[in-house]
Amino acid sequence: MPLCMGIAIASGVPPERGLVTGIIGGIVVGLFAGSPLQVSGPAAGLAVIVFEFVREHGLEALGPVLLLAGLFQLVAGALRMGGVFRAISPAVVHGMLAGIGALIVIGQFHILFDAKPMPNGLQNLSMMPERVLGISPMNWASAEFALMIGLVTVGVMLGWEKLRPASMKLVPGALLGVLAATLIAWLGGLDVARIAVPDNLSSAISLPGEGFLATLANPTLVISALAIAFIASAETLLSAAAVDRMHDGVRTLYNKELRAQGIGNMLCGLLGALPMTGVIVRSSANVQAGAKTRLSTILHGAWILGFVALLPWLLREVPMAALGGVLVVTGWRLISLKHVRHLFSVHGPLPAAIWAVTFVLVVTTDLLTGVLVGLGLSALELLPNLRHLKLHADHHDDGEEARVKLGGGATFLGLTKLNALLERVPGGRSVHLDLHGVKAMDHTTAETLSEWLGRHRQSGAEVVVSGPPTILRPLGHAA
Repeated sequence: MPLCMGIAIASGVPPERGLVTGIIGGIVVGLFAGSPLQVSGPAAGLAVIVFEFVREHGLEALGPVLLLAGLFQLVAGALRMGGVFRAISPAVVHGMLAGIGALIVIGQFHILFDAKPMPNGLQNLSMMPERVLGISPMNWASAEFALMIGLVTVGVMLGWEKLRPASMKLVPGALLGVLAATLIAWLGGLDVARIAVPDNLSSAISLPGEGFLATLANPTLVISALAIAFIASAETLLSAAAVDRMHDGVRTLYNKELRAQGIGNMLCGLLGALPMTGVIVRSSANVQAGAKTRLSTILHGAWILGFVALLPWLLREVPMAALGGVLVVTGWRLISLKHVRHLFSVHGPLPAAIWAVTFVLVVTTDLLTGVLVGLGLSALELLPNLRHLKLHADHHDDGEEARVKLGGGATFLGLTKLNALLERVPGGRSVHLDLHGVKAMDHTTAETLSEWLGRHRQSGAEVVVSGPPTILRPLGHAA
């Protein structure tokens, strides 16, 4: 619940709309999901693009755009395009997430001072020194109290993760941080901004009015819907792939998951809520708690609904700065320098440069520009191997060992075909991956193969990989 409300605030919309998205993501998407253990809700990855959209076009335009974005996802799932999103370069995806994380940190920095964020990342960055210099330890007012509340939230979150006993590992640090901050603000009667929550959930719902769909006559809004659908789908399916690596249960049906997300986002658009994606933080907590079926995901939404319906008075006591603290930690964790170091050490300077360019452009321009330029740069990996772009893939299974033989160009162009072949290999079956016929391999395919082989090794199956040293080297530990 703190994350749902915090992401809504970071998106420039009322916090209760994030709660509506969390309820829909649990109950509705949970019923139809192709990834039964993945939890959906408002995501930090879309906060920046929604904030900019609402600032430029107004909150009333978000509903029809989100309805269209959900329709795009539904159609993409029906056309079996789930594999296309999985072929996006990891350098682009992680560069995008790191840029979003940086924007969230520098935007929520101002919330820690009970101030409003600026319209874009560069302005937020330039105003940070003024916020710090404006603090006076000798004259405590709302800004000083808010900063204390935010720092308490961050401190409790980080401290709990370091010191919590094993028996309480499932208790989230964000919840404890917000509870501690709320208690301090209430006991001290501190004059800090608090979140505004309506008395009942129905007032948080904004049903379509006259001219609802007429808004979409503006081509700019259609492009925004495409951008939201693209980013939400990519983040969801990458999260689903990560969830699959955490358990040995039912594997994700990617096209079904895409259709479920489309239904969820269409419903969010009709009710005036935030866009949703599958969220790795909540999903990993779900798996670690021992979830086995989709009922766990559905109950996630039911619990949010119960709390909002029964305890709105408690939510109104939560300081805004506490949610800002939660989002500062959340945004910081999206900035994964570990990933870019991995790209550089295993795949060389080009993927690391793609990550860096995507990151810088997301922070300094906008999300769509950063992603499109990153995708364009990904195509540079194809240039040295234009004569070897076609992927040849063969799968043979004798009941004891699965033999996968690849030839030609193993690039993101053939990744949809490759993923479909790899998913036909039964889990736990001994595998021989023959790469002798591969002439070229890009980092996107190498990362996919490495993760797939890693899952088989974790299941206890024997894995043999053969091929030229130059092709095996990018697979890292899988070779």
